[in-house]
Amino acid sequence: MGCDGKFFVGGNWKSNGTKSSVTKLVEELNAGSVPSNTEVVCAPTFVHLPYVSETLDAGKFQVSAQNCWVEGYGAYTGEITAEALGDMSVNWVILGHSERRALNGETNEFVADKCKKALDTGLSVIACIGETLEQRESGKMFEVLDAQLAAIAGKIDDWSSVVVAYEPVWAIGTGVVATPDQAQEVHAYLRKWFADNVSPSVSKSLRVIYGGSVNAENCSDLATKEDVDGFLVGGASLKGPDFLVIANAFEMARA
Repeated sequence: MGCDGKFFVGGNWKSNGTKSSVTKLVEELNAGSVPSNTEVVCAPTFVHLPYVSETLDAGKFQVSAQNCWVEGYGAYTGEITAEALGDMSVNWVILGHSERRALNGETNEFVADKCKKALDTGLSVIACIGETLEQRESGKMFEVLDAQLAAIAGKIDDWSSVVVAYEPVWAIGTGVVATPDQAQEVHAYLRKWFADNVSPSVSKSLRVIYGGSVNAENCSDLATKEDVDGFLVGGASLKGPDFLVIANAFEMARA
């Protein structure tokens, strides 16, 4: 870890889950253990948020939404406000995920505005950044990451309730994982970016986590890297036993 906080593991369930599968997943998670040095957050669909909030063991897990709207209450059919999430005691939200950037046309500026709105409302934010394979291979990776971070940094001053998730788009759901050294290279770059462009204290305290086909087999190697402060997990977060292995990866890496 390169920061002062707890190791962070988020589970993004995306648009998955039925009543029966979510019930089973919650039971599996509740039966497992989470080390005290790791913060674990699960993000079910909006439909399943109330059930998961009520039944998931709050002593081990927190609950997150996968998105929220950029404005407050009002005539925004189909959108969920940060205020509504807070009212339901949902304290985390994932913003800027590459799937929303690609499928919903969310720009860097729009993501930054949503981050500011969520933080101003009292939510904690998992802010996602990452490059496509084309951007990486064309040598524009750091330029892309700079622009994504600069937009967010231009809107917020207090980073104490933010976790930054680096998710190379080419590794999300593809089974292709950045090697531990590739992940470390980018995370070290991001750590320096915050030191140079925000402040050394934020660089030291901010958690920068990795996402992109993290699973029970590769998590231990990734967890050993100096600037990898946790994971944002997709498909493997739908498998209770596997997600618990990932939630314990940092503890196991220290053993």
